[in-house]
Amino acid sequence: MKTSSISPVHPAFMKRRAFLGAAAAGIGAAGLWPDVQLFASEVKDFIVGPPVKDIAPVQLSKHVWMIFAPDGFPTPENRGMMSNVSFVVTSAGVVVLDSGSSLQIGEMALRMIQRVTPLPVVAVFNSHFHGDHWLGNHAFAKAYGPSLPIYALAKTKEMIQGYEGNTWRTLMERWTNQSTVGTQLVPPNQLVENGQSFQFGDVNLKMHHYGKAHTDSDLCVEVVQDKVTAVGDIAMANRIANMDDGSYPGSFQTFKTLVANAGAQLWLPGHGQPGTDLLHTYGTFLAGIWEPCLQAVKEEKTEAQAKQMVLQDPRVAARAKTMQGFDGNIGKYTSLAYLEAEKEAF
Repeated sequence: MKTSSISPVHPAFMKRRAFLGAAAAGIGAAGLWPDVQLFASEVKDFIVGPPVKDIAPVQLSKHVWMIFAPDGFPTPENRGMMSNVSFVVTSAGVVVLDSGSSLQIGEMALRMIQRVTPLPVVAVFNSHFHGDHWLGNHAFAKAYGPSLPIYALAKTKEMIQGYEGNTWRTLMERWTNQSTVGTQLVPPNQLVENGQSFQFGDVNLKMHHYGKAHTDSDLCVEVVQDKVTAVGDIAMANRIANMDDGSYPGSFQTFKTLVANAGAQLWLPGHGQPGTDLLHTYGTFLAGIWEPCLQAVKEEKTEAQAKQMVLQDPRVAARAKTMQGFDGNIGKYTSLAYLEAEKEAF
């Protein structure tokens, strides 16, 4: 992502500077320090970014709704709204599947949920440790208390509580020109495992995890009654996925195993529109990167030659003009495929 070295300052931070300047002057002159209530009001102004505009939820099945993020990457304009927030309305309450990129996005999701049902949120599931899928936890914990169950795989919780958590929060603020400021880290507080099932009223949710794909802790949540499975970022509709933490062969194996165990589903991605053929179409695209790289390694061709083979592959060329982030990322993810192919071949 290209960023300018000089970004416009968010209005909230202009308030912060003016306020702190006045406060500093007040320290040196008796009677000029603002009262406690004014202080609290001003603090709130500059530490919480602006709200995110409402995006009406779309009903996908009897129980499942999606708040669709049209953009695949965070910008100051979209204020970090780059990944879908989905929710399941059960007779026992609402279950959120990925909470979004910020406090503000989570709060928007709460407003949209309340349009659909008066039932409370009773659980949140985080698909993996990339921040656009869990930073919104703050909004739900703020609304329902810290004991609200937030579920994830053990590695996801570990990464969020470690370096990854603060890194993602900082990056999201930078990418959005501080629009997400005020978001606090709220890691998962409940662990899940592959094959585990949860009953929420009239709906059963089944957990799927089959090794390293997009990351090494990708949780897919199957809404059994509806034949809808939220797949996080293992597959995307029209965005080239981040593979820095992932594996090409691992992704193919995950797709195969998931289909074998879940059967025909409406696959709901973290980015893009859902589809019954999503794993096939995205798997085809990934194969168009992986297979030429594997061939190039076996033929002792260079990484540059491998990239040309990838760009000429019809499975990749067919998506080049329409896929979000293609031009900026295809070189990097070809390089990752080439490096992984070297390990696979030898």
